[in-house]
Amino acid sequence: MEIRFKDISAEKIPADLLALPVRDKPLEEPALQRLDRRLKGKLAEQIKKSNFTAAEGSTLRYSTAGLLPAAHVLLLGMGKGSEIEADSWRKAAAQAKREAATIGAEELAFFLAPGGDPEAAVGPVVEGALLASYQFNKYRSEKRPASALRSLTLFRPGLRKNAAMDRSARLALSLAPGVFLARDLVNEPPSVTTARYLGQQAKRHCRGRGLSVEVWGRKRIQAMNLAGLLAVNRGSVEEPQFIIIRYKPARARKRVALVGKGITFDSGGLSLKPAKSMETMKLDMAGAAAIIGAMSRLPELGPTLEVTGYIPTTDNLPSGSAQKPGDVIRYLNGKTIEVLNTDAEGRLILADGLALAAREKPDCIIDLATLTGACMVALGNEVAGVFGNHQPLVDRLIRCGREAGEKLWQLPLVKEYREELKSSVADMKNIGGSYGGAITAALILQEFVGDRSWAHLDIAGPAFAEKEMATCPKGGTGFGVRTLLRFLSSY
Repeated sequence: MEIRFKDISAEKIPADLLALPVRDKPLEEPALQRLDRRLKGKLAEQIKKSNFTAAEGSTLRYSTAGLLPAAHVLLLGMGKGSEIEADSWRKAAAQAKREAATIGAEELAFFLAPGGDPEAAVGPVVEGALLASYQFNKYRSEKRPASALRSLTLFRPGLRKNAAMDRSARLALSLAPGVFLARDLVNEPPSVTTARYLGQQAKRHCRGRGLSVEVWGRKRIQAMNLAGLLAVNRGSVEEPQFIIIRYKPARARKRVALVGKGITFDSGGLSLKPAKSMETMKLDMAGAAAIIGAMSRLPELGPTLEVTGYIPTTDNLPSGSAQKPGDVIRYLNGKTIEVLNTDAEGRLILADGLALAAREKPDCIIDLATLTGACMVALGNEVAGVFGNHQPLVDRLIRCGREAGEKLWQLPLVKEYREELKSSVADMKNIGGSYGGAITAALILQEFVGDRSWAHLDIAGPAFAEKEMATCPKGGTGFGVRTLLRFLSSY
């Protein structure tokens, strides 16, 4: 999709679809008034007839019948706020892209309303339009029609493209393929996305210009004493894999470790989930998918950081050889965990990745995991929980998430809750009490990072969309990719 910038007014720009963001009381918007004069009052008449109030997320499409250079006008409600936030632009552009697909538009013109800062709007608008173009048609007998959109023109009177706008547009274009890759990995059936498949995809997409990939099989995993991964894998016929993705630029200032949970399907093991709860459990490797997606874009973005991704991956299934409640796992850092619930397996494999990462002494460690239903109870489906032992790291991640439109909310590491993790036979249990499950899970992970600065993102809620969203169809969202890439580009 070609991105263009134009100094032109709304009533003069040619396009298949002209998208016009409007706030409360749309008939008072000067740009809309000028359009309406050219349309002989018919647009205002339609606004009144349809009771269009410009509430956030509302739309109204109107055919211009040849009275304007644009074939259709799309009004995008932005709500009553005096200031339009970045995510408001992102969602509005996504809506415009979806409407463009509905009418088969090839040229979309998007008005950067005078009330906003055009420099701040460019990145989110381009990003929203791109993210809304994603489809996963691989298994449909009747494919959904591919997007016909060839160009997106950002315009307003007096607009002058500058370096900041160009950078924002290019960043959005660079991020989208990483998000799409993560979505693809999550959306594949679990019989396809096995541990071996994840390793193959990492090798396929993370190569060249400073990127390299190692994939360890069972023998190397045993040699490295990655006991948590081996324990969870015991019920499976699929071999576990441990994926290491390295990005080494010529002059690295700092070193960052990323750790992603790669449970390719979670049945709960012997602590079996109900059938309904298993329906979407292919999403349990969304943390791993986000890291593969993000790292695949690092050569394009060129951060001056050494970044290493650690991905322990297996499925979690019941069988005669599966791990049992009461088993004890001894990790490479000497810590031991008593397994009382085999459905609390993500923390068991993340502990391996965190301990291995901490041994390399990076400047910081960030892990991403669809870890707990408790986090979803606390924050819902659109907000990820973030924990950490270093407040500046947490603050930076929250800020990057806000810029990306990926909401993060800090939850506490309550040291008193460690009492609930005490085991009679090991250093800790893998589950706590009935409440605060997201916190007790994070406290377990903290035991494996040593003295490193660390942040844990529990993405159980936003990793998978149960219904279509503005920027994403139902399925994998690729949550975390854009936050990570903004973090790594600015660290």
